[in-house]
Amino acid sequence: MILAVETSCDDTSAAILGRDGGLLGHVIATQDMHGEFGGIVPEVASRAQVKVIDHVVVRALAEAGTSIGDVDAFAVTAGPGLIGSLLVGLNWVKAAAYALGKPFIGIHHMEAHLFAGALEDGRAEPPFVALLVSGGHTLLLYVESWGRYHLLGQTRDDAAGEAFDKVARLLGLGYPGGPLIERLAREGDGSRHPFSTPMVRAAQREEDDDYYDMSFSGLKTAVLMRVRELEAEGRLEKEVAHLCAAFQSAAVEQLTEKTLRAVRASRCQRVVLGGGVARNGALAAAIRGRLGREGELIVPSPRLATDNAAMVARAARYRLGLGERSGLDLNAEADLPMPGIV
Repeated sequence: MILAVETSCDDTSAAILGRDGGLLGHVIATQDMHGEFGGIVPEVASRAQVKVIDHVVVRALAEAGTSIGDVDAFAVTAGPGLIGSLLVGLNWVKAAAYALGKPFIGIHHMEAHLFAGALEDGRAEPPFVALLVSGGHTLLLYVESWGRYHLLGQTRDDAAGEAFDKVARLLGLGYPGGPLIERLAREGDGSRHPFSTPMVRAAQREEDDDYYDMSFSGLKTAVLMRVRELEAEGRLEKEVAHLCAAFQSAAVEQLTEKTLRAVRASRCQRVVLGGGVARNGALAAAIRGRLGREGELIVPSPRLATDNAAMVARAARYRLGLGERSGLDLNAEADLPMPGIV
């Protein structure tokens, strides 16, 4: 039985994974104070996590109908993430494991996202193409097997979720921006303000160093320039929904095209999404449409797509099964390299 903790950003989560691999308890405490700042304030996030982590773990144990003494091993996100937040979870797990004389293991946050789909869908087993899109990361991988990951592409600047948040801020929509842009995009007409799809050219070939890589900075700048033009004309308020539709269309097209390039190159028709942006319905619909009937698209439920301890527990089950353990000298790393990259 594994008790996992996840505190890589602003959420605080704990999960209990049973000995048969079933999820017994799962609690996520979110923070709503960051909206007024237009983004996450690291110090505010970590201080809030210190206050709630005990309560979150107790609730997860109660939901699982067990006690901390019954836990066989502990797991925690060791990175990447906000260093202060990571330390909250890591130090809690270290203390619990030491006090109870139980093993623990530090888990890479993005590897955990790879395992999220497997908690709900038996098809989410390697080999598959993985698109991990969140507020801090955008990675395109071919997962040959658990623990063997081929990094095909990644963002060269902003992460996808970060771009959604920044564009939402430009449009005065608030934070977090992804759900707000997606909702308004349904009401808009993207053709009124067409933006070119970044990093996608007809002449690109697989040997080009940008064939799989992504970029959102230029798209964000294009939105900014159009916003300034509309402000000068006094028309911005009426065009917000159309700008949302245009931005989302260009961002989704880039992510979809890059993913399908990986599908063709790997000859693997199974695609797994992960990360907060995986909740975007337009992205899932675009990839599903391009895959066609022969392809499989696996999208975690919203609760498992965002940061959560259940995926950490599932990744830990794999790592612990290999005999891996972490020592009390383990430290959090804001830029922890992903294990298993080949």
